[in-house]
Amino acid sequence: MLALKRGFATASKFSRTSLYDFHVRNGGKMVEFAGWDMPVQYSDLGVLASHEWTRKNASLFDVSHMLQTSWVGKDRIKFIESLVVADVDALPVGSSTLSVFTNDNGGIIDDTVINKRSADSLYVVSNAGCAEKDLKHIRSRLADFQNKGGDVDVKVIEDMSLVAIQGPKAVGIISALAGSKNGLSDFKFMSARQMELKGIPVYISRCGYTGEDGFEISVPHTEAVNLSNLILESPDAKLAGLAVRDSLRLEAGLCLYGHDLDETITPVEGALTWTIGQRRRAEGGFPGSAKILSQIGKGAIVPRRRIGLLVQGAPAREHVEILNPADGSVIGNVTSGCPSPVLKKNVAMGYVQSGFHKAGTELQVRVRGKVQKAVVTKMPFVEHQYYRG
Repeated sequence: MLALKRGFATASKFSRTSLYDFHVRNGGKMVEFAGWDMPVQYSDLGVLASHEWTRKNASLFDVSHMLQTSWVGKDRIKFIESLVVADVDALPVGSSTLSVFTNDNGGIIDDTVINKRSADSLYVVSNAGCAEKDLKHIRSRLADFQNKGGDVDVKVIEDMSLVAIQGPKAVGIISALAGSKNGLSDFKFMSARQMELKGIPVYISRCGYTGEDGFEISVPHTEAVNLSNLILESPDAKLAGLAVRDSLRLEAGLCLYGHDLDETITPVEGALTWTIGQRRRAEGGFPGSAKILSQIGKGAIVPRRRIGLLVQGAPAREHVEILNPADGSVIGNVTSGCPSPVLKKNVAMGYVQSGFHKAGTELQVRVRGKVQKAVVTKMPFVEHQYYRG
C-alpha cells in the first residue's frame, strides 16, 4: 500500500529525519527544504571549505528526506517499465541505474535511481521534493495495472534513514567499518549490497550526487545516529549540508529536479538520452515514448538542449538569459549556476535552442542587465571519480 507518512512527528510544520537532533548538536544550521528541516551547513566549516574538504577527504550527508520504495511481485519489472525509460529487466541483481519517470507528453516527472535488490524485489530512491507527486502518479497507474491482473506491490520504506558519504577517502572509512580485507575492491559504482558496518545491518549502494566516489547507506532509524558517529570517528570525515551538495553536483554536471529538469523537458532535451535502454528505444512502451523516441536519431528535431557554460564576469544563476551574440536575441536560460571552487571559474547549466549547443560555441549571458561572454562546455565540469574497478 502506498502512503506518504515519512519523518518524525514534531511541533514544527516541517518533517524531520531521525538525525535532526544530531544535526543541531553538531552545529547544523537548519532550513526548510522540500518540506523537511534539513542542515544547510555546519558551524565548523564554511560552504567553500566544506566543498574542498569533500573533494579531498570525505563528507557525510543526511539524505533521509529522499523517498525510498520497495517494489515486489512477479510483474514488478513490467510495471516499473510502464513508468520509466530504463531497461530494468536487463539489470543484473545488485546493480542500479539512473532513470526518469515520464508523462504522456514525454516530460520528466522525476529522476530516480532503480536498484535490482534481489531476484524478486526492486529498491527505488526518488527526490524528496517530488515524493507526493511521484506516489500519486505511481498509485494511479498501480490501481489500473492491478485491476488488469498485474501482480505488483509498491511500498514506502518508512523505517530506514539514508545517509551518504562522499569523497576519495569514503571507501577507506566504509571498508574499515565493514572489516573488508580487500578494501571493497569488488564493490563497483552503481552496485549495491546488504552488509554490516560494525554490526549495524545496512543496504549500501556505491553511488552519490557529488561526482566523487562514495556510498549511500540505507540504515534503520534506530541506528542512524550510531552509524553517523562511527563514520565521524575518522579524522577524514566531516558533516556537510545542502549548500555544498548543490555546488558539488553542479561541478559534476548533475541535474537538480525542479531547476534543470521538469515536466516540460524530455530526456533527450535534458541530455539524458543515455538513460533510455536500447530495448526500450526499439519497443517503447513508456509514457510519452512516441515523442521521446522521435527526438532520437539522425535528422530528429529537438527544440532545445541542456548545456554547460563557462561564464566570464559575475556568476550566471538561475533564470539568467542566454543570448545569441550575433544579434542579441534570447536563445535560452540558465537553470543552475555558481562559482566552481575547483576550477576557480563560474560554471552554469541551462537550455538553448538546438544549433547553439555544440561545445565551443561562443554565447552571451545577461546578468543584472550586463552582457557577459560565455562558452558552451562539455560536462562534467570536474571529472567524475566513480570507482568502476
